[in-house]
Amino acid sequence: MKDVMKDEDTRYEAVRSRDGRFDGEFFFAVATTGIYCRPSCPAVTPKRENVRFYATAAAAQGAGFRACRRCRPDAVPGSAEWNVRADSVGRAMRLIGDGVVDREGVAGLAVRLGYSARQVQRQLTAEVGAGPVALARAQRAHTARVLLRTTALPVTEIAFASGFASVRQFNDTIRAVYAMTPSALRAGAPRRSAGSRTAGIPLRLAYRGPYQSTALFDVLAAEAVTGVEETTGERGHRTHRRTLRLPYGTAVAEVDERPGGRPAGRRGGWLDARLHLTDPRDLTAAVQRLRRLFDLDADPYAVDERLGEDARLAPLVAARPGLRSPGSADPEEFAVRALVGRAEAARLVQAYGKTLDAPQGTLTHLFPEPAALADADGPLGALATALADGTCRLDVGADRDAAEAALLALPGLDAPTVAAIRTRALGDPDVGPPGEAVPDTWRPWRSYALRHLRTPAQAQAQTEIPAQAQDQGVQS
Repeated sequence: MKDVMKDEDTRYEAVRSRDGRFDGEFFFAVATTGIYCRPSCPAVTPKRENVRFYATAAAAQGAGFRACRRCRPDAVPGSAEWNVRADSVGRAMRLIGDGVVDREGVAGLAVRLGYSARQVQRQLTAEVGAGPVALARAQRAHTARVLLRTTALPVTEIAFASGFASVRQFNDTIRAVYAMTPSALRAGAPRRSAGSRTAGIPLRLAYRGPYQSTALFDVLAAEAVTGVEETTGERGHRTHRRTLRLPYGTAVAEVDERPGGRPAGRRGGWLDARLHLTDPRDLTAAVQRLRRLFDLDADPYAVDERLGEDARLAPLVAARPGLRSPGSADPEEFAVRALVGRAEAARLVQAYGKTLDAPQGTLTHLFPEPAALADADGPLGALATALADGTCRLDVGADRDAAEAALLALPGLDAPTVAAIRTRALGDPDVGPPGEAVPDTWRPWRSYALRHLRTPAQAQAQTEIPAQAQDQGVQS
């Protein structure tokens, strides 16, 4: 489907039909208004001769277009393409999404990819219409909008927390992207009553298409490690909470399963979330970790279309459209947990995990860093040492094949454990069962095929979150 959607006439038909399946996969801009939108924008469809198409919001902004205030194109799910692709462009897009350019600059991004900064610039511009600086700038603008509309932080603090180098750069970018001043953008935020369940930063984590939240929350509840995670509430109305170690500080994240509002439409919907950050500069990184954990950038239409053609999987796909393949909030943490198991992981948390400065209920610790476990005996020590010294990289920009080879070279890590790490920690959507033959027709979604086969029949969708997120909260 995505190859077809590269044709501009086909894209225009998606815009005419306001097809939410392609929100985040491409953007369109209108030459006569100077505005860019998501494909499902409810505004009157512009004439074909006035429409321009862009692969990213950054490319549209670079061409001089500002974001539509009605459909908020910066709040769409990310493109699933970057999770599928293992090449340098896919890795670069994942790293930029995680905030690497803000923290390490373009030079740092290039080092992680193993290319020169000039090569990275050239490849990204050719593929997505914008270089790393422009892509990071678009992300900073979105982070700033979230902070302006959900916190009482001074505007100056928000400028630097969002990754801008100066207040002037911040002001100029907000005006260029949103055609509003930061103060006006803040003034338009919905007011929240005191005492509401919005302590911290409230977010709406957008996704496309159907979403089997119950099945995913079942997985998280079964895996929860005491001290760093908990899942509370009745099935279908649960809240998953966990601690996060982030580049500048720590956080406690909460994500709700429970439904609300109108039924979901073709566009998809969102999961309600809250972030309690010790440093607002970590907002972008925290959001991306949650998006990976809950597999929110997946393309359920492409997955279901391919897997639904298989006789064995067809009834499962029909019963559970939009089933997700959960990821991880911390790749190194997941690798350790996959090796030692849940009970031993809980013991490691109490023995080696850092205690939160302000514990929240049962959430008392951060999962121990690899360096804290490097002196352990046996396979755990070997894995922790490899993660700590960089021999094995599991960050979002890691080469998946290289990471798998490094893991398999370590003692005590068998093929099934490494496959689980590649699926969950590295977010690979196409991991088959080791040593088993599966149909090539499952590619590139073998991870989802296995999730269908492993999900109990009773785990049906109980929650479809409403699609129209225009009145309250902030999508991310």
